[in-house]
Order: sequence, then structure tokens, then C-alpha cells
Amino acid sequence: MGLSVVVVPGALSALGFTAGGIAARSVAARLMSVTAIANGGRVAAWSLVAILQSLGARGLPTSVKAALSALSAVIGAIAF
Repeated sequence: MGLSVVVVPGALSALGFTAGGIAARSVAARLMSVTAIANGGRVAAWSLVAILQSLGARGLPTSVKAALSALSAVIGAIAF
């Protein structure tokens, strides 16, 4: 598996998308606030915030890990 499979979950956590929910005073909290304000107080189930929180809480699905690994391989092949 490529490095991105490790980096993406770490980046999500650093942004505030954690297993325990969206971290207070984080980038994720700000994104959620902006999304809710723009949508009349609601965050839609398929919004970017909802998807990122789902990934932060449950981790990356196998299909996403495979796609990230393939993308890393292609980028690596192009770079070298």
C-alpha cells in the first residue's frame, strides 16, 4: 500500500475529523459550521463534511485504499 494510505487518515485526524466526532475548534468544526449556515442549519448526509467525518470515524474503505495505492504508484512512475 502506498504512503497515501497512511497520510490520508492522519490528515483527516489533524483536520479534526476523528473517531469520536468532529473536534472542537478545528478546521473540521469550521467547515461544519459554514456548511450548516449555508444550508439553513443542516449538514446534508452526502456533503463533503459528512463524507470526511465518516472517513475520519471509520477509516478508509478497502476500495479507497486500493485507489490511493494505485494513484501513488502512477504518480511515482511518472515522477521517476
